Amino acid sequence: MNRNTSFQNTYGKIYYSMTNDYMFRAVLQSNNRVLRGLICSLLHLTEQEVVSAKVTNPIILGESIQDKEIRLDINVLLNNQTLINLEMQVTNRLNWQNRSVIYLCRSFDSLAHGQDYNQAKSVIHIGFLDYTLFEEHPEFYVSYKLLNVKNYQKYSDNIMLNVVDLSRIDLATEEDKKYHIDDWAKLLKATTWEEVKILAAKDENMNEAAKAIFMFNTDEQVRKMCCDREEYYQDMRNYQREISDKELSIRSYKRTIAKQDEAIAGYEKELTDRNEAIAGYEKELTDRNEAIAGYEKELTDREREIAERNRTISEKEEQIRQLLAENERLRSSALTNSQNN
Repeated sequence: MNRNTSFQNTYGKIYYSMTNDYMFRAVLQSNNRVLRGLICSLLHLTEQEVVSAKVTNPIILGESIQDKEIRLDINVLLNNQTLINLEMQVTNRLNWQNRSVIYLCRSFDSLAHGQDYNQAKSVIHIGFLDYTLFEEHPEFYVSYKLLNVKNYQKYSDNIMLNVVDLSRIDLATEEDKKYHIDDWAKLLKATTWEEVKILAAKDENMNEAAKAIFMFNTDEQVRKMCCDREEYYQDMRNYQREISDKELSIRSYKRTIAKQDEAIAGYEKELTDRNEAIAGYEKELTDRNEAIAGYEKELTDREREIAERNRTISEKEEQIRQLLAENERLRSSALTNSQNN
């Protein structure tokens, strides 16, 4: 890009947008009006309510950064009573929740020895993420505070954690649009000068931001620093992609195991049902065998009873034969005696 080219005559792709954390830092640190405008939008403040907004951790822009993992978040003291931390994070390093809470607590724990606790300054951490923090509950702009989980009574207003999801500007609410938070997000995400010019025409603060983006995109030293940051985050994205691929493999493996477990559970249930059926058949067979044994015993008893009755009948028939024989003998004797007389 030719440094002599004016902002209004620039078209096409932007080398480095404000999602590059070095460009983000350069623009907000160098232009206090842009910093104030962004803060007013995010915190729903009027310009009159912002007396001062001082960057308390400035860096020398364009100076070489030795440590690629250096934090480029911006610490701001607002109206000498509120500490604000602004951070751009385009790569999901899977630690944002704990990381942001730790930074928030460190900022809040800023009392000097001997100071009263009531002198602690309010702290606000604002993260600009180019990914969705909670996939199951996507939101464009959200604020978190300490609340009673039962009745939502606020415990304290002194600490607050805000998140802007640059990947879900489509979810901006009417309130977000009222304070132009969606426009600021679009400006941070803009990749062409045509987009930037449209947004710059809406608001003087965003126009200042657009000119600052242009200025630093023509600064060779700043561009070099932005390039270094892009390389670092590309390495981080590659690392994250590798982790995601491994997690995908693990999830696939877990699904396979779950299906196998379901199949095994099905086989076990089928086996249990079969065992129960076999046990039922065995009980039925036992009952039948017991019934047959009962019938056999009853038949044996009846056969014994019949044999006993047959024996009794035989004995009685024998007695009758003997009686008949005796009668015949007596009759013959009587007849003989009668003839002899």
